[in-house]
Order: sequence, then C-alpha cells, then structure tokens
Amino acid sequence: MVKVKNVEEIQQMIKTHPLELRRIFSITAHIDHGKSTACDYLMGRAGLLSHDYEGERRLTDYDEEEQERGITIFTSVALLNYEFEGENYLLEINDTPGHISFTGEVSRALRGSDGAVILVDALEGCMTQTITNIHLAVGEEWCRPILFINKVDRLIMELKLPPEKIIQRFQQIIQEVNTHIKQVAPEKKGVYSFKEKWILYPDAGHVVFGSAKDGWAFTIPQIKKKGMSAKLVLDKYAEAIKTNSKEPIQWLRKNLPLDEALLNVIIKFLPSPIEAQKYRMAKLWSGDITKGMKIDDPEAIKDDIAKWTAHSLINIDKNGPLLAMITKIFIHPKTKRPTIIGRVWSGTLKQGDEIYLMNAKRSARVRRLGVMEIDSLLPVEQVPAGNLFAMELPDIQPAGETFVSLDMKDEGIPGFEKILYVSDPVVSRSIKPEDPKHLGKLGDVVRKWVLADPTATFRKNEESGEYILSGIDPLQIEILVERIQDEIPIKVGIPITVYHETLLDKGIEINTKCSEGHNKLKMYIEPLNKDTLKLIREGKISEYQDEKERAALLRDAGWDKKEARRIWAIEGQNLLVNGSMGVQRLDRIKGYIIATFRDFVFSSALAKEPAMGLKAVVTDATVHEDPTHTRSAQIFVMTFSALNISFLTANPALYEPILRVDLKTPNEYMGTIMTILTQHRGKVVDTVQIGENVEIQGEIPASEAVKTVGSMGGIADEIRSATQGKAIFGYQFEKFQLLPKNFQEEMISNIRKRKKESGQELSPEIPNPFTFKNRMYPDPGYWRKSLCEYISQYKTKIVIQKILEDVCPQR
Repeated sequence: MVKVKNVEEIQQMIKTHPLELRRIFSITAHIDHGKSTACDYLMGRAGLLSHDYEGERRLTDYDEEEQERGITIFTSVALLNYEFEGENYLLEINDTPGHISFTGEVSRALRGSDGAVILVDALEGCMTQTITNIHLAVGEEWCRPILFINKVDRLIMELKLPPEKIIQRFQQIIQEVNTHIKQVAPEKKGVYSFKEKWILYPDAGHVVFGSAKDGWAFTIPQIKKKGMSAKLVLDKYAEAIKTNSKEPIQWLRKNLPLDEALLNVIIKFLPSPIEAQKYRMAKLWSGDITKGMKIDDPEAIKDDIAKWTAHSLINIDKNGPLLAMITKIFIHPKTKRPTIIGRVWSGTLKQGDEIYLMNAKRSARVRRLGVMEIDSLLPVEQVPAGNLFAMELPDIQPAGETFVSLDMKDEGIPGFEKILYVSDPVVSRSIKPEDPKHLGKLGDVVRKWVLADPTATFRKNEESGEYILSGIDPLQIEILVERIQDEIPIKVGIPITVYHETLLDKGIEINTKCSEGHNKLKMYIEPLNKDTLKLIREGKISEYQDEKERAALLRDAGWDKKEARRIWAIEGQNLLVNGSMGVQRLDRIKGYIIATFRDFVFSSALAKEPAMGLKAVVTDATVHEDPTHTRSAQIFVMTFSALNISFLTANPALYEPILRVDLKTPNEYMGTIMTILTQHRGKVVDTVQIGENVEIQGEIPASEAVKTVGSMGGIADEIRSATQGKAIFGYQFEKFQLLPKNFQEEMISNIRKRKKESGQELSPEIPNPFTFKNRMYPDPGYWRKSLCEYISQYKTKIVIQKILEDVCPQR
C-alpha cells in the first residue's frame, strides 16, 4: 500500500482547489519506451517515493504481475501537489500501459483526462502504440498533447551519434508526431480548430528531451533560461565515459531534474478542466451542449433540465445536476475487491449518495468515496466536478456507464458517448473449473474481470460446460487467466484465433414451425450496410438508447423510416428487426426470439464462430392462443432453424482478423522481412526510407502472427532472429477480412472438429439448409426447388461450394 505524504492537504484540494490550478492528464507510450520510469520522478515529487529509488522502483506498476513482467498492465492513478511560479497545482495523473494487449486501459484513462503526455523512445521513434495513442488522445478524446522524447542517452551511449545526427533524429520524431496530430486534431469551421494550436514546437517549450533512466530532462526555453546549451549534455556523457564516473550524470540529474522539466510543460500547456470541458463536451456528451452557451442568469434556467445540464457541463458547476462517468474498474491484486474509478463532469458526488446508472437502469448507493492513490482509496466525503473519483458500490459496474443522482433519473439527461476501443477480440481460450461444482462461481469471477477490461469478452458454452474467454491477443488472455486462477483453480485450453461469420448476399425468406406445428415464423437475414456497421462500431446506436434518436441515425444510414423504429435487439455488430404487421400475441414470443437471436449471432451456422454485420428481419408469425404451446423450447427451435436456413442461403463466409504490423529495420534486412511476411500470407502496404533504416508497414492474418514454427514463438521471434535482433516490431488489430476462398471449407471443418473434441455437440460436416429440414414449413419437399434456385443465383461467386452441392446435387 502506498502512503500519501500530505493526505489532509490533498483531501482539501479535491474539494476546494480552484479549477484553473488543476491538471488531469495521462502519460502514454509504446511498450518499454520508459513511461513508468519517468513516472517515478513525479511520484518522488509527490512524496510517494524516496529520491534514492526514482527511476528504479516503477512505483505505478503496483501489481506483482507487472513487476515480474516488467511492463505496465493496469492504469495507475496518482495525485500530486506541485508549486509552480508561486501557485499550488493539483495534478491527477494516469500512468497507462504501453502494450497493445492493454490498449483498452489507455482508452478509458484518456476519457477522464484533459491532456496527454506522448512519450517516445529517441532510438526507436514512433511505434505502433505511439501512433494509436495519438489517435486515441487527440482524435477520439480531444486531449491536448505534449511530447517527451526519452532515452536520449541511447543516442549518445549506444549509437554514439554526433550532435547534428541527434538533432536530425529529434526533428524526425517531432515531425512524425505532428503529422499524426494534424491528421486527427478536432476542427469545426467557425467554431473551433486545434490542428494548428496543438502542433508541437520545441522552441516554444512543447517538447521535453531527456533520459528517465538517468533522471534528467530539459526544454529548449528552460535550458536557455539557465544559461546552458544542449551540448552540455553530450559533454557530461563524454566526461562520464572518460572518467568512468557517475558524477557527471548525477550533475545532470541535479541541475536538469526530469520532474521539473516535465511538470513545467504539463502546467504551461495542458489545459485545466475549466478550459478543456468547454470544447471536450461537444465530443464526449451525447446531448446538445450548445443549449448551455450564452446563459446570462444560470438560476433562471434550472427548470429547463437540458439547458441547466449543458451549462453545468461547460462551466463545471459543482452545484449543477450530478453527471459522472465510470472509466475504470480497479480490482485490488490482493483483496480482489473492486473499486470504481471515473470522473465527475457536473455537480458533486457525495458519500452515501443514491445514484442512478443510466445503462443498467437501476439505482445504487455509494458505500465508500474518495480518490485513488496508486492502489489505495483516499477517503473524501464529497468529490465535486472537475475531479477523478473512486468509489465502492454494492455491485461492480462496467466502464463506460453514466450515472446521475437518483432524483434526476426521469429527467431524460443524455449520457456520454461510448468509449472507443481500437481492437476487437481475435484470440480465445476455453476455461473450466477443476471442480465442476464451481462452475457458477467461475462465472462470477470471469464476469468481474471482464467488466474490468471490456476489450475482453466471455460466453458460457452450455454443451461443453466451459467458458470461452476472448481478447485482443494471447498476452491479454494469459493475464486474465492468471487473475482468474488466483481465485479459483481452472483448466485452460490453448489460444485459438477468433474468426467471424458474415454474409455476402441476402438470405431466403423462410417459413419454419415448432415441433407440433402450432407456431410458425417467417424471416430472412441480410448483410448490414457499411454506414450502419459504422454506427454500431462507434457506439452511435445501442439497444437501450432513445428509439427516436436511434431511428434518426438509422434513417441517415439509409433505413426505411418505419423499419428504423422497430429494432428489437442489437447484439455485437448485428441487428434484429420486427418487420411484421398485425401479428396477434407476438409479444408473447418476442423475448424468446430475441434470446435465440443473441445465441445465434454469438455462435453462428458455419463453425459456431461469432456473426458480424447481420440484419435479421421477422416478417410474419403465427402464435398459438394457448400459452402452454408457446414456451421457450418450442420457439427456440423454430427461430434457430429459420436463422440458420436463411443464413446458409445468403452466401456465408468466414472473415479472419488482420493485424497491422509496423517494423523498423536496417536497409539490408528489408528483403528478408518482406519474404517472411509473404510466407505468412502477409503483404507490405508501405515503405519509408529514413537514413540507413527503412520503416515497413504491412498486414498479416492474426493466425499467422501467433503461429509457432519450430522453436519460434511467432512471427515477432522469427523477424528478430532473421535480423539479428536489429528489427523493431509492433502490431495491432486492423480489420476483419474475407478468408481466401481456398481456405474456407478446410478452416470451417477444422474449427468444427476442434469444438467437437472439446465437448460440443457438433458434427464435423459443414451444414446446409436441409440440416434443419424438420422445421421447414410446409415441408422440405416444398422448399427443395426454391432453395436450389435461390442459392444457384450466387453460383459464380459463392464462397463455400459445398453448400451449393448439397442443396443442388444434380448441378
């Protein structure tokens, strides 16, 4: 547990300190670029760490797993009271992970931040996660950036570069960072523009140069003010080498302290909450923020909730309506107790408050309240707007949840936009308890950890009695598995690539019946259009939002006006629509149809992989008047058969996850790397020559990236071996792409066989519409000719020929 040096002072500042003298920011970097080491110096300034351990302890890596692996896995929050130019500033700091596996932690931290420190290794330069962090911070969350070029000592000690080459390297990094900032910085003609304002200029002091390992840093204005020159750093390192002494480096640390340089830039250039919320709310809040502008008398608008809320958000009014968002779930590594972390945007959150969770649609009482200090909750009886908060509730709630005070639950206050995650789950592992009696307990434990990391998903397989845990890459799943094993002994399957099933055409409108023929259903499936898929992925539409608001967005995406208001369910990236008219007693079976739809899209027809981009439409139904004949089992089989039959007639196919790979390598290895990518079904997208090195951007299937070959642990190991460790390699999820046609049938069969061996009731053969013939209405003979003719229209472009051959054997 971390002991806070000035507890009472911090507690008082949370409640009363002026908003202008606060900074809430995240420190982001690619893995191993030195972010947590740099944070040690800030912790030392906060009194949380002895100066003797600065740069060595990695205090914000509080978890044992982080310490063992030497990487940041969880975002840490720390508070710092810092005096600058005669004023005391309250800084709320998020130290975020750098590994692609934990990008979700970065996304959530940035939502609660107003600024971002982009930290870059001077030798490696901008890597995959660096670029992702810039796009998330600047483009998605509208956080103002500053730049810290770290590990300058490597250019001096390892590469032994002369001054002009070091300056050239700095210029390359700054130019690349600025290019990405300019690409995504917010701009709205006549309203706001940050494309030029947020560009980083070293002469203006926006860029910090330094070495976290050695504890020194400077900005150009700062070193000029001290009457020094940057050449002094080179001279001190030359002296250290010549004398074999640490004293010259210690001199740099004493006279150019890292914490002073970095904190000064943070205070000078990162915005205060009162400045940032004025423009960030236009992006983050789903309500109309313009209603709160140009208000002369705030008291006069309190009866108009829309205006009052918007005005309070713009001005961070602690006396306004409570509006806050959960951004992180912290689970204590030892006690396993969850603490909910987030930000208060308007109003004041108080100990004992009854709050209303807008997505969960239920209330909860705040049990403990305060602010987070690394791994401890520092009690504060009330947290006003403009602060991060930490609290305990009776039940864990997911990151992204908006809440208001209970008395405001019926006022129609809009929530906040969905937090964007840049990666989809692409790897799965099965887990089951060693003792079958603990299956229910395992579900509770898994649910807790997945709520803490929403980029992972899980689902119980009723047939095999196991849970399927899916995540961004093998490391994320490995960490989650170890967390779960700390609480309950489990058996774990090998990592498996997650494929998606989708449609290339529209399926037949099919009639099905229940086993006794008392109930009938008519429906079809077709692909969602690209605009609708984009709305779902960006979180613009959801199942629980206002029906009129959602319908307006869908109409803009090309939907019929009536159909847009008849959404029954949104599951993943799939929609269920009620396209029927005047069906009696339909509400009696609606819930069963929705539940079956959810099951189907999680485990679809071809290989029981998740479906993507489906629109299922119910067009007609017959519902028996006797409730005993409309029970779930009867409706499930009828609906499940209809979904499968229509899906299998719509030219279905597997899509595989594709990773973007970014490499930096000496020129002589360029051909070697291109050969390796090609051998793994990858391709080169772009190459950029930078001096004696080349930057390569490519794409590769996820299944190939993690495939082990001999003693190699994957393509990263293969590239390191082939380039004698000189290539720098990074990757992240890019997209799902159609699996090549010649791999489709074999892959489907392999997946089905694997799942059968794991205990699922699944035949190894690829299904066809007549696999479900017993549920066809009026009978299979009636449908045989129709189905054959329907599928045959796709003959020249059909992906899985076996379906055509099974339905139309004579052809």
